[in-house]
Amino acid sequence: MVASVSRLTRTIRAAILGAAALSLVACASVYRNHGYVPTDAELAEIQVGVDTRDSVAEAVGPPSAGGVLDNSGYYYVSSRIRHYGARQPEVVSRELVAISFDQRGVVRNIERYGLEHGQVVAISRRVTSSSVEDKTFLRQLLGNLGRFNPGTVLE
Repeated sequence: MVASVSRLTRTIRAAILGAAALSLVACASVYRNHGYVPTDAELAEIQVGVDTRDSVAEAVGPPSAGGVLDNSGYYYVSSRIRHYGARQPEVVSRELVAISFDQRGVVRNIERYGLEHGQVVAISRRVTSSSVEDKTFLRQLLGNLGRFNPGTVLE
Protein backbone atom coordinates (compact mmCIF):
# COMPACT_ATOMS: atom_id res chain seq x y z
CA MET A 1 0.00 0.00 0.00
CA VAL A 2 2.85 2.40 0.85
CA ALA A 3 4.58 1.62 -2.45
CA SER A 4 1.50 2.50 -4.49
CA VAL A 5 1.08 5.79 -2.59
CA SER A 6 4.72 6.77 -3.21
CA ARG A 7 4.36 5.80 -6.89
CA LEU A 8 1.22 7.97 -7.13
CA THR A 9 2.98 10.96 -5.54
CA ARG A 10 5.95 10.55 -7.90
CA THR A 11 3.56 10.46 -10.87
CA ILE A 12 1.76 13.59 -9.65
CA ARG A 13 5.08 15.39 -9.10
CA ALA A 14 6.26 14.44 -12.58
CA ALA A 15 2.98 15.68 -14.10
CA ILE A 16 3.23 18.98 -12.23
CA LEU A 17 6.87 19.47 -13.26
CA GLY A 18 6.00 18.59 -16.86
CA ALA A 19 3.13 21.10 -16.90
CA ALA A 20 5.39 23.77 -15.40
CA ALA A 21 8.09 23.09 -18.00
CA LEU A 22 5.56 23.27 -20.85
CA SER A 23 4.12 26.54 -19.54
CA LEU A 24 7.62 28.07 -19.39
CA VAL A 25 8.42 26.93 -22.91
CA ALA A 26 5.12 28.36 -24.19
CA CYS A 27 6.12 31.81 -22.89
CA ALA A 28 9.41 31.95 -24.77
CA SER A 29 9.69 34.71 -27.34
CA VAL A 30 9.58 33.66 -30.97
CA TYR A 31 10.83 36.14 -33.56
CA ARG A 32 9.75 36.26 -37.21
CA ASN A 33 11.69 38.22 -39.82
CA HIS A 34 9.89 39.43 -42.93
CA GLY A 35 11.24 41.32 -45.91
CA TYR A 36 14.67 42.43 -47.10
CA VAL A 37 16.67 45.62 -46.74
CA PRO A 38 20.06 46.07 -48.44
CA THR A 39 23.07 46.54 -46.19
CA ASP A 40 25.07 49.75 -46.04
CA ALA A 41 27.83 48.10 -48.09
CA GLU A 42 25.36 47.20 -50.85
CA LEU A 43 23.89 50.72 -50.82
CA ALA A 44 27.41 52.19 -51.06
CA GLU A 45 27.72 50.57 -54.51
CA ILE A 46 24.84 52.72 -55.78
CA GLN A 47 25.94 56.13 -57.05
CA VAL A 48 23.44 58.97 -56.93
CA GLY A 49 23.10 60.62 -60.33
CA VAL A 50 24.75 57.69 -62.16
CA ASP A 51 22.89 54.42 -61.55
CA THR A 52 19.54 53.63 -63.14
CA ARG A 53 16.58 51.46 -62.13
CA ASP A 54 18.07 48.40 -63.82
CA SER A 55 21.52 48.82 -62.25
CA VAL A 56 19.95 49.27 -58.79
CA ALA A 57 17.91 46.08 -59.21
CA GLU A 58 21.10 44.22 -60.25
CA ALA A 59 23.16 45.62 -57.37
CA VAL A 60 20.77 45.15 -54.44
CA GLY A 61 17.98 42.99 -55.85
CA PRO A 62 14.39 43.72 -56.81
CA PRO A 63 12.45 45.99 -54.44
CA SER A 64 9.87 44.81 -51.89
CA ALA A 65 7.48 47.42 -53.26
CA GLY A 66 7.40 50.06 -55.93
CA GLY A 67 5.69 53.39 -56.09
CA VAL A 68 2.29 53.88 -57.64
CA LEU A 69 3.61 55.97 -60.51
CA ASP A 70 6.13 54.78 -63.10
CA ASN A 71 8.78 57.35 -62.19
CA SER A 72 8.52 56.83 -58.44
CA GLY A 73 10.97 54.98 -56.25
CA TYR A 74 11.93 51.54 -55.04
CA TYR A 75 11.11 50.58 -51.47
CA TYR A 76 12.85 47.83 -49.49
CA VAL A 77 11.04 46.96 -46.24
CA SER A 78 12.12 44.64 -43.43
CA SER A 79 10.20 43.89 -40.21
CA ARG A 80 11.02 41.87 -37.11
CA ILE A 81 7.96 40.70 -35.15
CA ARG A 82 7.98 39.15 -31.68
CA HIS A 83 5.42 36.52 -30.72
CA TYR A 84 5.28 36.04 -26.96
CA GLY A 85 2.93 33.42 -25.57
CA ALA A 86 -0.74 34.25 -26.01
CA ARG A 87 -0.11 37.98 -26.40
CA GLN A 88 -0.73 39.83 -29.64
CA PRO A 89 2.37 39.89 -31.92
CA GLU A 90 4.45 43.05 -31.53
CA VAL A 91 6.58 44.75 -34.18
CA VAL A 92 10.01 45.09 -32.59
CA SER A 93 11.80 46.77 -35.49
CA ARG A 94 10.99 47.95 -38.98
CA GLU A 95 13.41 49.36 -41.50
CA LEU A 96 12.67 50.95 -44.85
CA VAL A 97 15.10 52.00 -47.57
CA ALA A 98 13.62 54.35 -50.17
CA ILE A 99 15.48 54.90 -53.44
CA SER A 100 13.95 57.69 -55.51
CA PHE A 101 14.50 58.30 -59.22
CA ASP A 102 14.14 61.31 -61.48
CA GLN A 103 12.15 61.40 -64.76
CA ARG A 104 15.03 59.78 -66.67
CA GLY A 105 15.13 56.82 -64.25
CA VAL A 106 18.43 57.85 -62.63
CA VAL A 107 18.90 57.58 -58.85
CA ARG A 108 18.08 60.89 -57.18
CA ASN A 109 18.22 60.02 -53.47
CA ILE A 110 18.65 57.11 -51.03
CA GLU A 111 16.95 57.37 -47.64
CA ARG A 112 16.72 55.01 -44.66
CA TYR A 113 13.83 55.08 -42.18
CA GLY A 114 13.20 53.16 -38.96
CA LEU A 115 10.23 52.30 -36.80
CA GLU A 116 10.65 55.59 -34.93
CA HIS A 117 9.85 57.52 -38.15
CA GLY A 118 6.51 55.74 -38.65
CA GLN A 119 3.07 57.08 -37.88
CA VAL A 120 -0.14 55.30 -37.02
CA VAL A 121 -2.72 55.94 -39.74
CA ALA A 122 -6.36 55.75 -38.73
CA ILE A 123 -8.42 53.89 -41.29
CA SER A 124 -11.78 55.45 -42.07
CA ARG A 125 -14.53 52.89 -42.59
CA ARG A 126 -17.03 55.08 -44.42
CA VAL A 127 -19.40 53.08 -46.58
CA THR A 128 -21.80 54.43 -49.15
CA SER A 129 -25.30 53.18 -48.45
CA SER A 130 -27.40 51.80 -51.26
CA SER A 131 -31.11 51.20 -51.63
CA VAL A 132 -30.67 47.61 -52.82
CA GLU A 133 -29.96 46.10 -49.43
CA ASP A 134 -31.51 42.68 -48.82
CA LYS A 135 -32.74 42.41 -52.41
CA THR A 136 -31.53 39.70 -54.72
CA PHE A 137 -30.99 40.23 -58.42
CA LEU A 138 -34.21 38.43 -59.37
CA ARG A 139 -36.23 40.40 -56.81
CA GLN A 140 -34.92 43.67 -58.25
CA LEU A 141 -35.65 42.53 -61.82
CA LEU A 142 -39.17 41.31 -61.09
CA GLY A 143 -39.92 44.31 -58.89
CA ASN A 144 -39.53 46.60 -61.91
CA LEU A 145 -42.15 44.71 -63.98
CA GLY A 146 -45.05 46.26 -62.09
CA ARG A 147 -43.76 49.78 -62.70
CA PHE A 148 -43.97 49.52 -66.49
CA ASN A 149 -46.29 52.16 -68.03
CA PRO A 150 -47.15 51.45 -71.71
CA GLY A 151 -48.30 55.07 -72.17
CA THR A 152 -44.77 56.39 -71.84
CA VAL A 153 -43.52 54.02 -74.56
CA LEU A 154 -46.25 54.94 -77.10
CA GLU A 155 -45.66 58.69 -76.90
